[in-house]
Amino acid sequence: MAVLGQLVAGIAHEINNPVNFIAGNLVYAINYTQDLLQLISLYQHHYPAPVAEIKAAIAEMELEFLTVDYLKLLDSMKFGTERIQEIVLSLRNFSRLDESDKKIVDIHEGIDSTLIILQSRLLNQETGQLITIEKEYGNLPLVECYAGLINQVFMNILSNAIDAIFESFESASSTLKSPIIRIRTEVTDNRQVVIRIADNGTGIPKDIQKRLFDPFFTTKPVGKGTGLGLSISYQIVVEKHCGQLQCISTIKEGTEFIITISVELNS
Repeated sequence: MAVLGQLVAGIAHEINNPVNFIAGNLVYAINYTQDLLQLISLYQHHYPAPVAEIKAAIAEMELEFLTVDYLKLLDSMKFGTERIQEIVLSLRNFSRLDESDKKIVDIHEGIDSTLIILQSRLLNQETGQLITIEKEYGNLPLVECYAGLINQVFMNILSNAIDAIFESFESASSTLKSPIIRIRTEVTDNRQVVIRIADNGTGIPKDIQKRLFDPFFTTKPVGKGTGLGLSISYQIVVEKHCGQLQCISTIKEGTEFIITISVELNS
């Protein structure tokens, strides 16, 4: 995990530098373009009857369309660079690979960063079904925890929720119409932070629920699961943070995982 963390941190850093360079220059490019287009507009106003050669050039390049579309093109490029910067920041927040010690963090930031990383998976490319994320965030205090590890728990549970929902869609008897993952957070009176992640997927049979956190146990087809995700998540929450990880599930209704950790992590 530490080596993987260093790898992701290095990649994020290497991507961030050229993207920042492009993003910074795009601001100037947009301003310069607006100035040049304004100058062309002034020429057209004061010299409404250009020579034939200029008329032909204007017609060939479709100047009226170009003046509108070129700014849209630059804005699109600016949006793209901002999106890359957002993903890079999310990777850094998610992994926090250089932070092996306990940190005071915003739990919601970790959840949001994980959702950004998983965003492309929320749309099933084959069926076109899109999973809706419903967030009901409580007023949480900052939490002392191993941030990278807790984010890994979010990643494992949310990934399983996505798989369960799409598996339900593939079932011939499925009545699922609106795929949803609900994330709720709250803080209890005894300073415990509770994170609930629920899906309306296939659900888990009772005889399997008791084995969910066993190492190498998986209900996924061969090649699609290692059986380690929930086991590692259990170790992170229970052993590393002295918390609780529970699963409540009903067949054909969905599954909810409940993560409970203390606001302050005792040594």
